[in-house]
Amino acid sequence: MSTASILPAGARANRKRSIRRLAAWLAAHASDPRAALWLVTGFAAVHAALWTVILVNLKTGQDIHMDVAEAFGWGQKFLLGYGKHPPLSGWVAGVWFMIFPVADWATYALAMATLGCGLVICWLIALRVVDHRRAFLVVVMLALYPIFNFKGFKYNPDLLQLVTLPLVVLAFLDAFEKRSVKSGLWLGLAGALALMTKYWALTVIGAVGLAALIHPARLQFLRSPAPWVAIATLAVAMIPHFTWLMQVNFAPLTYAGESYYSIADRTEIDNLALGYIGHNLALLALPVALAGLALSWPSRWRKSFAFWLRGANSGVQTSQALNVWVIQAVLAIGPPLGAVIFQIYIKTDWGIPLFFLVPLALIAVPRLRVRQIALLRMVASWFLLTLAVLAASPKIVAYEVSQHRNEGASFRARSELARELTTEWHARFHSRLPVVAAYDDIGQPVTFYSPDHPAALTPDEPWSSGLTSLDEAKRSGFIGICETGDWKLEKCEAWMKQHAANGERVVITTRRFFQGTAGAATAWNVIIVPPAK
Repeated sequence: MSTASILPAGARANRKRSIRRLAAWLAAHASDPRAALWLVTGFAAVHAALWTVILVNLKTGQDIHMDVAEAFGWGQKFLLGYGKHPPLSGWVAGVWFMIFPVADWATYALAMATLGCGLVICWLIALRVVDHRRAFLVVVMLALYPIFNFKGFKYNPDLLQLVTLPLVVLAFLDAFEKRSVKSGLWLGLAGALALMTKYWALTVIGAVGLAALIHPARLQFLRSPAPWVAIATLAVAMIPHFTWLMQVNFAPLTYAGESYYSIADRTEIDNLALGYIGHNLALLALPVALAGLALSWPSRWRKSFAFWLRGANSGVQTSQALNVWVIQAVLAIGPPLGAVIFQIYIKTDWGIPLFFLVPLALIAVPRLRVRQIALLRMVASWFLLTLAVLAASPKIVAYEVSQHRNEGASFRARSELARELTTEWHARFHSRLPVVAAYDDIGQPVTFYSPDHPAALTPDEPWSSGLTSLDEAKRSGFIGICETGDWKLEKCEAWMKQHAANGERVVITTRRFFQGTAGAATAWNVIIVPPAK
């Protein structure tokens, strides 16, 4: 027997009235142009705050991901590029840690603040296509999309693209509508910001270009100054970075070519592409399924399709919706298809910034009916799921640590190693530790966790970050680190023998404890090279 059936009729009626009033209040605020901005920004801020707390809980006992530590290291100097990638993610991290302490929680707050900004920008995109009610529904769907919550823990260029790529789409929709010099200027600047985050932004820039060419109103757009001003602005804005690229002999392209290689095995390519598609579709399943439930409650499932599509053709600007559908289709199909055709490696993480338009593309179906109650159901789903994860997070982390504390880089005691190395350096030289030489999975976390935040030098890396150099390291002195048992140990030791022959060799063992339980001990071969006299 259901709870509703045992309640008195008056109580059931009062509960229904309360729900209807709450749904009406939410819909009214979501639909009011002034109130909607505060509603969406407030929702994004609460989402970011709650998930920061959740991530701090879930990541207890682990060090931050090396990508996050790398972004922190880049932010120590504001350069025009950092070897692997363009500079924007490093600049953002640099500014962030001028304000916030260098602590684990601040990295998760940075990731969530980035995603919170992405939610607001996606709402602004949705307002170009659908009415305010639908636009708010899109935001809540994105908040339920795992990329915008638990999978968004890792701040790096991929995550920052969830700000810069939506900005490109927003600027394009604005330019396509206004066709003015000013709108073209903003589109060019948005494209430059996206490229300064990661060159993967070319996928969105290409998708935007295809949408403009496919649209029935393409001639009006192409005859306006907007696209040509955008191209000129993009080219001019990228000149400083392109100059840097030439100075470093196009190091990021070398990195991409060596890290994401061509694959001759057709079966492997097909499997990677299928895995990429399956992974990203699976991540979209939750928000799409919950939106389906919100739009058509189970009692209406028999006629759900007819119910969803009942109503007037209103609330959607079909011209702009066409642009969104084309852009999202190109972003969904283009990368895996390109990987299969050109036989290159495709990584599932590359899909992180490419599916943010899926909720809008679905909600922009012109005859889809979005009732007031649908918004309340979606917000309730988000709130209950978020609170459930928050409540369960201590048990989740206890299970994770018990299962994985003896494996995985994030569970090795690298933060303890960083503090121990800093103490060893200070005891010998009474000065700041300037450089750590190690592979990224060790060196970058040491840069973050050491109180001195030394520059990281990666042995034999052809795409140097530019934060230091081998010559500078030898002049200032450095600490080299090789992890025993690592597959790169022989290569690491060979580099140390060549460049740190005069160093003092010590072995440091670290171990992490969690709730009184010890993790695996890790031994590190450490070479302490004194400053040049």
